[in-house]
Amino acid sequence: MSSSGKSTARASKPANRRRSSSVTQALNQIPLNQVQHAGGHPAANAHSTLDSTSEVQPLSGASRPKGAKNGKSEMPAIYRSKGFWDDLQSGRWMLVPASAFKLMLVPFILYANHELLIHFGLLAPGTFNLWAHFIFPQNKLPDGRYGKSWWDFAFCANYIIFWSFVRQTVTIHVLRPMAKSLEGYTVFYMAVLGSCGIYVMHGLPTWWYKTEYFWLNYPIEAMSLRLKIYYLMQAAYWLQQTIILAARIEKPRKDFKELVAHHIVTLWLIGWSYNVYLTYIGVSVFVTMDVSDVFLALAKCVNYVSEAASPPVFAVFVAVWTYLRHYLNLWILWSVWYEFDLIAPENRSAFKPLDDKWLAPWMKWQIFVPILVLQFINLFWYFLIWRILIRALLKNPLSDDRSDDEDEDPIEGEESTTEKVQAK
Repeated sequence: MSSSGKSTARASKPANRRRSSSVTQALNQIPLNQVQHAGGHPAANAHSTLDSTSEVQPLSGASRPKGAKNGKSEMPAIYRSKGFWDDLQSGRWMLVPASAFKLMLVPFILYANHELLIHFGLLAPGTFNLWAHFIFPQNKLPDGRYGKSWWDFAFCANYIIFWSFVRQTVTIHVLRPMAKSLEGYTVFYMAVLGSCGIYVMHGLPTWWYKTEYFWLNYPIEAMSLRLKIYYLMQAAYWLQQTIILAARIEKPRKDFKELVAHHIVTLWLIGWSYNVYLTYIGVSVFVTMDVSDVFLALAKCVNYVSEAASPPVFAVFVAVWTYLRHYLNLWILWSVWYEFDLIAPENRSAFKPLDDKWLAPWMKWQIFVPILVLQFINLFWYFLIWRILIRALLKNPLSDDRSDDEDEDPIEGEESTTEKVQAK
């Protein structure tokens, strides 16, 4: 056959897709708890090429990350400091680890200076130290537990800076050289917070979704130290993520609107559950979200390392997601609907914020609706991943043409063989 004949044959033959590459595309449709940015991972940009129409078609998978020349990759401009003051004014400090670290040190240095002044007798012992309220949980009760406090806002504000530093340090200096950046960060963060959530939940009477204890003995006004720290650190993390999302500090994802809705509902749940003494139900929701995200991010990372191992890991992820984000969340919704009345009548009869009484009968809907909205958002992502995955598996069976160059995904920046022929 002549070279022109071969070219024509190649042009008319659709490129084969590997099954694991279709899994890559399916994975890229489900959001992690962060937004993607310019200069990020090639796989992060793969889903941006999807057709903007309502019918999403399975595409060939993104190639696994390729190292830069000489084993070095240039730092994207978005991560480079323009000077601390400029970073502070522009909000760039949320992306530049060095600037976030400098800002994070401020309350610690001022706190230490205050304590030194007391130590050397320049201030009286017990003098009010403002900066302690930014670093440590406040409102310790006589029994050693903690109540909520207005100073919790200061604590959250400080740890927004902390999460910015941790996120960018881990992403840029630890995981980016291994080309796992944002997915790897999510594995790191969700594994830590998911484990902490399980640890905190294990010490509560609600351990493994004994939902009646969401309501019995309400209100639970006193929290253990670990519960308060866990809750406020979660609040700080989600505030940090929402600021980045709302300010568009990073390049928006394709599912930007769904992520905005997800973040708003999450902050709504965190704020109200903390304020009205429903932290037990909040911890239960956190665990379902964080643990499932570990498996999603892990599935993405495994795909970059070994595409052959991707389908079974993805299958485990789908099972975990189904159990945690749907079965258990629906169980929580059932509890809100049917077990709310386990609260003593005197504790669910009036909404009097000035008297610290919050659960009027209509507050049942205030609890139920945001969890239901969160479930709808999760169902949207669940439907999308199954639609793409089923189409990929049914319409693109695994081919064994291992010597065919068209089986290989094009490297980013290069045209595929078919594209080159069609261009001629």
